[in-house]
Amino acid sequence: MPCAAIPLFSMPTWGPDVGVLLELKGLVAGYGAGDILLGIDLAVDEESLTCIVGPNGAGKSTVLRVISGLLRPTRGSVRFRGESIAALSPRSILNRGIVHVPQERSLFPTMTVWENVRLGAYTVRDRGLVERRLAAVAETFPVVKERRHELAASLSGGQQKIVEFARAMMLDPLLLILDEPSMGLDPKTRTTVFNTIRTMNDAGHTVLLVEQNARSGLGIASHGVVMESGRIRLEGTGPDVLGNPEIGRLYLGAA
Repeated sequence: MPCAAIPLFSMPTWGPDVGVLLELKGLVAGYGAGDILLGIDLAVDEESLTCIVGPNGAGKSTVLRVISGLLRPTRGSVRFRGESIAALSPRSILNRGIVHVPQERSLFPTMTVWENVRLGAYTVRDRGLVERRLAAVAETFPVVKERRHELAASLSGGQQKIVEFARAMMLDPLLLILDEPSMGLDPKTRTTVFNTIRTMNDAGHTVLLVEQNARSGLGIASHGVVMESGRIRLEGTGPDVLGNPEIGRLYLGAA
């Protein structure tokens, strides 16, 4: 079931001009002796929905791991709201408002939906604030209210992914990072998941999305990015990138 199109919590005031929230410059990173990212320059605007697409091995998920502090860059800079975060721990980055929802299922299967969502606010000490956010999440994501007493293991794959989104919203993130959220989902469920992502963005949350399904991801994106072999090959508005004939040949199977 799609989430209700209502605002999530109280969004920060950025002023009349939307600016750059996250900026990567000359980013080089990898694992062991090999670099996967070979000089990435990327700007993510406040309140935008940026979608990164590209073939397997392009470095899309590596970009997300660097931003969330799971991987230290070899060279280059990562700035969030003008502050360097490249050397910070994942916990410090989380505390600055960057929440990463991984590709892998991450709910605790033997805990209820409500317990899983509440865990999203484990760093929030104000109990009253936690309860208010729980109430907002339950209204925004109907599956949380309807299945709150059921074990997470009883949910379908798409429902579990939406509960993961709900849990991330408990921290009212400034930047929500989503890694392959439609992986393994059937077309109908995938549509529900993308509608949910669009609703979160429409509510004012900045979203950085990595997605294998280029049509669906770029179809909802305000900014589209195509990566190949550790570099950004193309970028522009979502519709412009989606309509680029080169993307059609390489990634969408067009003639």
